[in-house]
Amino acid sequence: MADPTYGITHKRVLSIALPIVISNATVPLLGAVDTGVIGQLGGAAPIGAVGIGAIILGALYWIFGFLRMGTVGLTSQALGGGEPQEVRALFFRSIGIGVLAGTAFITFQIPIFAGAFWIAPASAEVEGLARAYMSIRVWSAPAAIAIYGLSGWLIAQERTRAVLMVQLFMNVTNIILDFWFVLGLGLGVEGVAAATLIAEWGGLGLGLYLCRQAFRGLALSLWQQIVNRRRLIHMMQVNGDILIRSVLLQAGFVSFLFFGAELGDVTLAANQVLLQFVYLASYAMDGFVFAAESLVGQAMGARAVAQLRRGASVTAVWAFGSALVLAAGFWIVGPFVIDVMAKDPAVQAAARLYLPHMVAAPLLGALAWMLDGVFIGATRTQDMRNMMILSFLGYCGLVLLLLPSFGNHGLWMAMNGFFILRGVSLAVRYPALERVAAAP
Repeated sequence: MADPTYGITHKRVLSIALPIVISNATVPLLGAVDTGVIGQLGGAAPIGAVGIGAIILGALYWIFGFLRMGTVGLTSQALGGGEPQEVRALFFRSIGIGVLAGTAFITFQIPIFAGAFWIAPASAEVEGLARAYMSIRVWSAPAAIAIYGLSGWLIAQERTRAVLMVQLFMNVTNIILDFWFVLGLGLGVEGVAAATLIAEWGGLGLGLYLCRQAFRGLALSLWQQIVNRRRLIHMMQVNGDILIRSVLLQAGFVSFLFFGAELGDVTLAANQVLLQFVYLASYAMDGFVFAAESLVGQAMGARAVAQLRRGASVTAVWAFGSALVLAAGFWIVGPFVIDVMAKDPAVQAAARLYLPHMVAAPLLGALAWMLDGVFIGATRTQDMRNMMILSFLGYCGLVLLLLPSFGNHGLWMAMNGFFILRGVSLAVRYPALERVAAAP
C-alpha cells in the first residue's frame, strides 16, 4: 500500500497518471478489432448487432461507474487516516456490490433487453443478432461491474500499474479470442460475445490475484467492519451523489446531440465527429484526475491541508499542461483527423467550421475535470451533485439563449459554457473543502 506521508512530487504524480493514460489509449483499439473481425463475415447486420449490443450493455454497466469513483475517495481517505481494516473492508464492499449488480442484470435480462430495444429499435435481423450477442455477454456482468470497484481500490493506493495490467490482459485476451472464435471457428456474433465474456472474467481473476493481500488473515472482525451499518450508509450516500452527477453530465452530452440533430444530418454528423475530440481529451487527462483523487483522498484522511493543496496543485499543473498540448494538437491535426473520420465533403466542411470550439474545449474543461478529481478524493460528493445541478441548469439556459441566434455555433458555446460553469462552481466550493480538512 502507498505511504501517504511521503512527498507529493511531479514524479509521484506521473507514476500514478501514466499507466492510466496508456490503459485508456488501448480502449478504442478493442472496439476497432471487434468491428473489423465481425466485418470480415460480410453484411451490415452483424456489425450493427455487435455495435448496438455493446452500446446497450456499456450504457447499463456505466450506471455503476460511480463504484470506481466512490471507492477511490473512500479508500484513499481510509489509507490516509491510518485505517487498514477499513481499506480492506472497502475492497470487499465494492466487489460485493459489483457482483450483486451484475447478478441482477443476468436475472432480469429479458425485461432489460426488451426495454432497451423499445427505446432504440432496430431491424428484425439486427435485433435478433444483438440479442444473441447480449444474452452471452451479460453473463460477465458481475465481473465487468466488480472491476469498477477493484480499479478504484487500486487507484486509491496509487497502484495504477496493476490497473494497466488488468486492462491490457482483458484487451489482449479479447482480441486473440476474437480472431480465433470468429475467423477460426466461425462462431460469428456469438464468438465476439464469448471472447468478451472470457476476457472480463479473466480480468477479474487477475485483478483479485493482484489484490490478494486483502484476503490474508480474514477474521470475524473484518466481516463486522464490512457490514458496518454506518459505513454502508455513508458509501451509499457517496455513490448516490456521484450517480446523480454522472446522469446529469451524460444528459448534457445526449441533449447536445439531440439539439444538433434538429439542425440537420450534416450538422449532427459533424458534432458527432468533433465530440470524439472531447472524449479523447477526457481519456488523456484521466490519469491526472485519478492522481488527484488518490492524493487528495489520502490528504483528507490524514487531515493534512498542506498535502491536500499540494496534491491538487501539482496534478493541476500537469492537467493544464496536457490541455494546452491537446488544444494545439487539435488545431494542427484536427482537419486531417476530421477527413479520416468522415468522408462526406459536407460533413468535413461543417466539422472544420466548428473546430475552433473544439480547440477551446480542453482549456475550458480542464478546471472542471481536475476539480472533479479533487472533490471525488475528498468525497465532497454533495458539492459535486449540487454544483452539477446548477451547471446543468445554466447549460440549458445557455442553449435556449444562444441556439436560436447562433445555431450550431451557439450550441457549441453552450457546451463550452457548461464546462466553465462546472469548473467555476466547484472552485467556489474548494475553500470549504480545505476547511473540512483542517477541522480537528
